[in-house]
Amino acid sequence: MKLLETLTQTPSIAGREHRMCDLIRQQTKSLFDETRSDALGSIIGVRHPRPQRGKKKKARPLKVMLASHMDQIGFMVRHIDDKGFLRLNAVGGFDCRNLFARLVTVCTDTGDLPGVMNPAGKPIHVADEAERKTIPQVSDLVVDLGLGIDEVRAQVKIGDPVVIRAPFARVGNTVVAQALDNRVACWIAIRAIERLKHHPCEIHCAFTVQEEVGLRGAGVAAFGIEADVGIAIDTTLCVDTPGVPDDQRVTKQGDGTALTVMDAGSIADLDLLTTFEKIAADKEIPHQRSIMPRGATDAGTMQRSRAGMRTFTLSCPTRYIHTITEMVHLDDLYACRDLLAAYLEQAG
Repeated sequence: MKLLETLTQTPSIAGREHRMCDLIRQQTKSLFDETRSDALGSIIGVRHPRPQRGKKKKARPLKVMLASHMDQIGFMVRHIDDKGFLRLNAVGGFDCRNLFARLVTVCTDTGDLPGVMNPAGKPIHVADEAERKTIPQVSDLVVDLGLGIDEVRAQVKIGDPVVIRAPFARVGNTVVAQALDNRVACWIAIRAIERLKHHPCEIHCAFTVQEEVGLRGAGVAAFGIEADVGIAIDTTLCVDTPGVPDDQRVTKQGDGTALTVMDAGSIADLDLLTTFEKIAADKEIPHQRSIMPRGATDAGTMQRSRAGMRTFTLSCPTRYIHTITEMVHLDDLYACRDLLAAYLEQAG
């Protein structure tokens, strides 16, 4: 889990994925035959086919694109007031009920600054009843760096990234951290490819940018790769916690990797869905079908690139998505890794 911990603790909001790029290049330098970055900043690692002994390499092997987005939701500094408090602009979608009284990191050109994020306004001791019931929005939040205005303005610029600070922890049979959406997918792709000894297909593993703000990086990467098959790797909702009707459950934690039938951005290619399902059954890998009524993955933009490609999303069930306590069961995480590796071993 050390790699997953490092991935979740590396600040890289959408559009500012530079640190993740450096980390992934370091972690994957021995995995790929070629590695490049495209114009938006996605990293694309290519593995040429490695057929089993006695089997010939095909003249035109199946080209498989994997997409694991490496950006996280976060903020940018949009204003510095005369007292040195920072105002923020959201980069990605937040549930504002989870943003109060948080430690944050402001990532500046000269180094990281710790800060405290709270809503502007009166403390509870002097607030009236209506003020206490109000849920502040992102526009109401301020970051206090504990520095004077001159020090703040000397170090902080408009547009500097801001991320919430939260630990990586083992909780029972799960791991809990911020940014498991979608650092688990980066982990799954890396660990699955590490397990491969032979594969007939040509693998283009894209660690994509700017997914959280509109699936942008995957579209550009897919246009350049022009694959036959696209596999998005992402998290998906569990919704198996108290207070939610059973018929609204998307997946159940601990029941295995999620085979996404449909989400708001794409409908899975039926042949790919049944192929993954058959491999999972044959290999006795825990799995479950899922439909996510809202939200989308990189498959949505991959599917429509150029003349189109057959796409499918392999998802890891996750509780409390888009909070700093995202939770993934280890059995589900390993099932995602094992099923992806098993598919790549026979794709072609």
